Amino acid sequence: QVQLVESGGGLVQPGGSLRLSCAASGRIFSINVMGWYRQTPGKQRELVATITSGGTTNYADSVKGRFNISRDNAKNTVYLQMNSLKPEDTAVYYCNADLKIRFYAPSRDYWGQGTQVTVSS
Repeated sequence: QVQLVESGGGLVQPGGSLRLSCAASGRIFSINVMGWYRQTPGKQRELVATITSGGTTNYADSVKGRFNISRDNAKNTVYLQMNSLKPEDTAVYYCNADLKIRFYAPSRDYWGQGTQVTVSS
């Protein structure tokens, strides 16, 4: 059983900052890519940022220069530092991990339960 548990969401004023965390636990052999996605009502879930086990990052154009993704491989944890937040960043943010539960198993995606981020004055 693998669990991804997010924390750090909340209400923040425009221009403010938040830091999201996501810890993966359970039967984990290796984690390749970890990332953050977000979703608003009536829209598809969209990529925010991803990071490989080697530290290669990828960002959506809308968050480049404002958000920073990082991870602690020893703790199976990924972080998202969000700065200069805008009202359009309001969404439920989901953590994702592409991982293997044992050496011979294929990797698959796991998702967290989501954490609400609201940017409003």
